[in-house]
Amino acid sequence: MFKSKISPSTLNYLILITVIVAAGISQGLLLPVLSIFLEQQGVSPGLNGLNAAALYVGSFAMTLVAERLLGVLGFKKLIVGGLILVMIPLILFPSWPDIKIWFVLRIIVGIGDSALHYAAQLWVLLVTTPEKRGRYISLYGMSYGLGFSIGPLGIQLLAFGDAVPFLVLFAAMAAVLLLVLCKLPDTKPEKAEHTHLPERRFRSSFTWAWYALLPALLYGYMEAGMNSNFPVYGLRIGYETSEIAALLPFIGIGGLFLQLPLGMLSDRYGRKKILMLAGVGGGIAFMLVPLAGTHFWLTLMLLLIAGGLVGSFFSLGLAYAADILPKVLLPAANVVASFHFTIGSIMGPNLGGQLINWLSPGSMFIMLGLMYLIFGVTGVLFRRNGEEKFVLK
Repeated sequence: MFKSKISPSTLNYLILITVIVAAGISQGLLLPVLSIFLEQQGVSPGLNGLNAAALYVGSFAMTLVAERLLGVLGFKKLIVGGLILVMIPLILFPSWPDIKIWFVLRIIVGIGDSALHYAAQLWVLLVTTPEKRGRYISLYGMSYGLGFSIGPLGIQLLAFGDAVPFLVLFAAMAAVLLLVLCKLPDTKPEKAEHTHLPERRFRSSFTWAWYALLPALLYGYMEAGMNSNFPVYGLRIGYETSEIAALLPFIGIGGLFLQLPLGMLSDRYGRKKILMLAGVGGGIAFMLVPLAGTHFWLTLMLLLIAGGLVGSFFSLGLAYAADILPKVLLPAANVVASFHFTIGSIMGPNLGGQLINWLSPGSMFIMLGLMYLIFGVTGVLFRRNGEEKFVLK
């Protein structure tokens, strides 16, 4: 367990925000660009989704050792290592366009991305006060959403050459790496006494806060599934590549609009109520997307609404877990949330790809919407004594 001595300085927070924007851009760009390449090569949606899931296999591997590595390396070194692991494959993707090599490269990117997220999000959680946690973690989520929205715009760079999107992303990540090396303090978390064995800490955090930790799984499923499968869905129903590139960012843009308002509402009215309402509304919006067909503006509005309502799920879920768990269990809960995110991210491209392949392109949205609807309704079953103790009256 960690007790942070890091001061929440504005500069450090802005650096963390920059790192998360870069991480969002990397995922927002790589998933659809590589999916388009594989679709154009005639790779089946199922195999395409399986290859995309490799990124989250790497993320899962990092999740298993993230807490220990952070204790050994500290925040700065873990972030630097994560950036380097993301950058190296960017040079190799266009050099070796082989699906087997891409599988390995995506695993490496997943390890790096997971390291960045774990260090940054735990830092933010540890230095924010309960009454402001919703808005600060929402700003963190907005930063990722911003990068996630910018990423798919890189599809347009394919017009200048297949390698151009990767090289531009590499240059952006290199600039962020230089900023981290020069400005971020090299601080290690201080270890606190272990009152629980590791496996008991993870079990306890899930038992006490399962409803707060499930949003990470849903967010991972949505994010990876949409970025990997929506390009295939769009091509199958008749959209042009340029239209797909224009539509996909609006999932993240919706999150940008509503992240902070939902975070502030959760500070005022409670995280669970906001998560339940957002889950139901987002689920309905997703299920309506197939009905829009190739009507560009209607699809855009539905993606904007759905993305706005569920785009804050990961951050609000973590804030809710921080409200209802003892602080000593927060690092373990962060690992569980990362684990759930990884599982959802592996499920999303694979299940969505199989649904497109065996049922219909629109079935991926029906499944996604049902998952969010079920989550919203299930909230009535979750009760924790004192769970509203930090909510402002």
